[in-house]
Amino acid sequence: MKNKTGVLLGRLMRNILRSPDTIITVAITPIMMMLLFVYVFGGAIDSGTNNYVNYLLPGILLMAIASGVAYTSLRLFNDIKSGLMSRFITMPIKRSSVLWAHVLTSLFSNALTLVVVFLVALLMGFRSGAPLLDWLAVVGILGLFTLALTWLSIIPGLTAKSMEGATAYSYPLIFLPFISSAFVPTETMPKVIRAFAENQPVTSIVNAVRTLLYGGTVGNEIWIALGWCCGIMFLAYIFASRAFKRKLG
Repeated sequence: MKNKTGVLLGRLMRNILRSPDTIITVAITPIMMMLLFVYVFGGAIDSGTNNYVNYLLPGILLMAIASGVAYTSLRLFNDIKSGLMSRFITMPIKRSSVLWAHVLTSLFSNALTLVVVFLVALLMGFRSGAPLLDWLAVVGILGLFTLALTWLSIIPGLTAKSMEGATAYSYPLIFLPFISSAFVPTETMPKVIRAFAENQPVTSIVNAVRTLLYGGTVGNEIWIALGWCCGIMFLAYIFASRAFKRKLG
């Protein structure tokens, strides 16, 4: 059996490059949210910062990732529905290559989307004096979060009965940042909502990214964020692998 992940990755990336509207479509929602909150609601929101786009950007990046991984489910579902996946597994290639190609495609395509969002944020006044090591840490956290959600997206991609079912799971992920510290400090929330917001993964990840970008003391926040990302990725990988074996034998 040969590892053909690179070949399969090239196939998926060519499809994306032939249809760049996929990346643009994914970027539109978070960019529109960023414009709406900065220019419409920003003046009424007390985030404790002078530049609201700086406060908002980490949460917007997570929303963009959550939107982007839905296409992983869709691409995988289409490969199965068309019979292409069954054809792949009859070839002399490692079966894991098929899934890893989809995972790496998600990583690359989401990276392109995040670059687009960053460029728009720069035009809106985003600035960061973070050193290179902190930027690398931000890239690492966003990469881990992308991998975690991508492996999560593999599960509905393998098990869904319809195209809508393959992508519907992403909607709660996209709106999870609204019940976190992404848009406003959790201190402003009612007790019950605040308890949930402070103990869900988005808040820890947003706080870690925000602190790294703007020179604060990260403390335990970064380890909690990494723990969430690695934990979700580990569990999702196990369930996705089992679903793959059940689906295609």
